[in-house]
Amino acid sequence: MRIKRPLAVTLLMVSTLVASPIAAQQASPQDVYGALFAAVQTGRIFPDGKTFVDAVPRRSPEAIMADYRRARPANPEDLRAFVLANFTVPGVNDRGAAGLRRHIRLLWPTLVRQPETAPAGSSALSMGKPYVVPGGRFREIYYWDSYFTMLGLAADGQQPLVEGMLADFTDAIERYGHIPNGMRTYYLGRSQPPFYAAMLDLSTDEDPALAVRRLAALKQEHAYWMKGAACLDADGACDRVVRMPDGTLLNRYWDDRPLPRDESFAEDLVTARQDPNRAPAAIYRHLRAGAESGWDYSSRWLADPQRLASIRTTDIVPVDLNSLMLLMEEAIAQRSAAAGDAAESVRFRALAAQRHAALDRYFWVAVESRYADWDRVARRPTPRVSAATLYPLFVGAASTEQAAAVAASVRRTLLAPGGLRTSPLRTGQQWDSPNGWAPLQWIAIAGLRASGQADLAHEIARRWIGTIGAAYADTGKMLEKYDVEQRKPGGGGEYPAQDGFGWTNGVASTILERYPDLEQP
Repeated sequence: MRIKRPLAVTLLMVSTLVASPIAAQQASPQDVYGALFAAVQTGRIFPDGKTFVDAVPRRSPEAIMADYRRARPANPEDLRAFVLANFTVPGVNDRGAAGLRRHIRLLWPTLVRQPETAPAGSSALSMGKPYVVPGGRFREIYYWDSYFTMLGLAADGQQPLVEGMLADFTDAIERYGHIPNGMRTYYLGRSQPPFYAAMLDLSTDEDPALAVRRLAALKQEHAYWMKGAACLDADGACDRVVRMPDGTLLNRYWDDRPLPRDESFAEDLVTARQDPNRAPAAIYRHLRAGAESGWDYSSRWLADPQRLASIRTTDIVPVDLNSLMLLMEEAIAQRSAAAGDAAESVRFRALAAQRHAALDRYFWVAVESRYADWDRVARRPTPRVSAATLYPLFVGAASTEQAAAVAASVRRTLLAPGGLRTSPLRTGQQWDSPNGWAPLQWIAIAGLRASGQADLAHEIARRWIGTIGAAYADTGKMLEKYDVEQRKPGGGGEYPAQDGFGWTNGVASTILERYPDLEQP
């Protein structure tokens, strides 16, 4: 027999049920949000009725409802704005900085490739350990990309992948004498910015035999970059080595093959035809050297910033490359000392001291408060301002005064709403304004922080995370580069913006690990 109860008794039973702790945990959004729930659902604020009921409140429901009763949004636009301000709504506003770290952790497995022997006739070079690719059109491991990827892997608890990638790079040096631009046969004629020494600092493997092997590989890489010292011509240059006016030997970017790039063959043919006054082979060499720099392409390498055919990369002695060579020489000295090889430690400390002095002598432009590239033809610093100015801070080569001056210069010329500009010039090349790139953000952040400029380091980190968070919210993707002026996906260059993306993921995870306050929505 069904028992009929008065309405008042029924309501009392419901209120008692909801008031109990267990029942409160089981209350539905209709029970918890009452009038707000009804307004959202009947107003079709979201097309799918399941959207709001799966939303997560950003603060206590009681506080939200108190504000709702006070505000009483008068129209659908105001109601939607209220909901988005107080809830994380799936598929609507759940892809901001707060969800970035989790998204990146889920992305890593999609970028991992397993080792395999390259098939006959393939351009792929065999790898021995699992590794992480950048993503998109970049289906193989790349040299300097990998340092920034490995930073994030270490921060996200993927240390076995870090060790495996180090093993792959050590093996590459032993096989080829250097780490190629990427693990393809068509990349063997060049390397990339030499971050192997910095990568070694990410390892937690203390095996003494492995340390011996890695030191030998590091010295072999140094020999690769310096082998041109044995063939310097009357012009004072050979391969990757340049003799400076005082006799100091420094480095430039180069490629062993003066031909169009295999991967950009048609594009290079077109570029070479645009300058009939120079031999095509010379232009091909400059283009390939620009690819070795990683900055392919940038006004740093162009005589005319608006014309790629004016490229002259091998005429430039780059501040970033020579900063990394200093880091390499210091690492060899330290590791040689730890191995008990005092003579080698002394030798490489002397080389590092010479290079450090050359950074001050040739690259530091005091009147402009910046480090510049050196034009070996004009025999003076180049006029091109770029984010490469921060590399001496990254390797610890800048004095306190120099670091403060660079920080002030960066604020004036390179700090954009969405992070660090690559350069102030708009040229249509991807390594110029308005683009910002993850590796350069980290070079700046780490270098400034280590040099006593923590406030600017944090500000660049905040702006960059805001940019990639905004793009992720709009697209659901992590991209290769970003427009830091308008805080949107970047453009320019020889190919469309790529999705993935290894070094963007790595730097984002590293920043959020270093600055947890930036994870807040």
